[in-house]
Amino acid sequence: MKVRAAVLRRMGMPAPYADSQPLSIESVELSPPGPGELCVRVLAAGLCHSDLSVIDGSRPRPMPMVLGHEATGEVVEIGDDAVGFAVGDRVVFSFVPMCGRCEPCECARPVLCEAGAQANAEGRLLGGGGHWRDAGGIDLAHHLGVSGFAEYTVVSARSAIRIDPALSPEIAALFGCAVMTGVGAVVNTARVMPGESVAVFGLGGVGLAALLGARACSAFPLIAVDVATDKLRLAQELGATHCLDARDPHMVAAVREFSRGGVQHAIESVGSEQVLAQAYAATRRGGTTVTVGLPSPDRRFSVPAVSLVAEERTVKGSYMGSAVPLRDIPRYVALYRAGLLPVDRLLSHRLPLEQVNAGFDRLARGEALRQVILFPD
Repeated sequence: MKVRAAVLRRMGMPAPYADSQPLSIESVELSPPGPGELCVRVLAAGLCHSDLSVIDGSRPRPMPMVLGHEATGEVVEIGDDAVGFAVGDRVVFSFVPMCGRCEPCECARPVLCEAGAQANAEGRLLGGGGHWRDAGGIDLAHHLGVSGFAEYTVVSARSAIRIDPALSPEIAALFGCAVMTGVGAVVNTARVMPGESVAVFGLGGVGLAALLGARACSAFPLIAVDVATDKLRLAQELGATHCLDARDPHMVAAVREFSRGGVQHAIESVGSEQVLAQAYAATRRGGTTVTVGLPSPDRRFSVPAVSLVAEERTVKGSYMGSAVPLRDIPRYVALYRAGLLPVDRLLSHRLPLEQVNAGFDRLARGEALRQVILFPD
């Protein structure tokens, strides 16, 4: 079928993207789903820093590519052997497909799925193929098994999680990355307990989701750190007990003071090795630093080696919130519906597909939380 989609043909084009237009809106060919695959009409897709890092070239991916990995939609066609789905099902996508057979999957760590990681790196689906072709007959890569910046997409059934169809698409899309990653970093990776102290460094969509997760876990004190006054103001409304300007040279000392010697858990969501070092310095003896940001692969992070032993400090990576998507996405949706996880506060902009480049300008300037592309019925 013919589908309108946002195609990235070359990484590293200069900002502003509204001028350079790295993403072109094209009419492309989408082939039908194969065995174990679904064709999904996309209803909403979020703009994420992980997309931006492909656009600016800091996270190289195969080119050309149909971009987008945080999305939701409605199943319209089912391939052979794609069990557990029916036409009309609403789904949220997991941007790591889960083969269910490798060691990480068997150990309940599907975000580390080996087959899924290889497929994502090669720009194909879990089953081995691709479904995109441009008007000139050139194959287009899939982005993280999703390619959500398109009217329709084909995904592995192992990349789809069924959700309550009553959930608004613009909210449902957020659970595919921002919520799963941020809340999961707190719940699954850090395993924050009630009354434990938490500091969140960086208040984008993922960082604020982590703040919401920490609030739902009854963290105290709950400290928010960012450079943007409006984001700090929102963090306070969402339950932060203290809000600190990241540019303050005494910021780390203030975190340690408010938490009586350092927080038990620091969550870094900026993707900066300098911020990661600050987060580590803000933790106490026995504390844990969790990083969810994705810096450029050539960046390095160092800590005083002796502190890892003498102070029993821990540094942990959290990819996709250490999630088990089939378990966690429905659970987080239920918490949202119960009023315990107000993720709707993360939605800052709604835009049509044609404004995607301007949306990434907004994201690069730090002027947005989560922007969502809405596709008309």
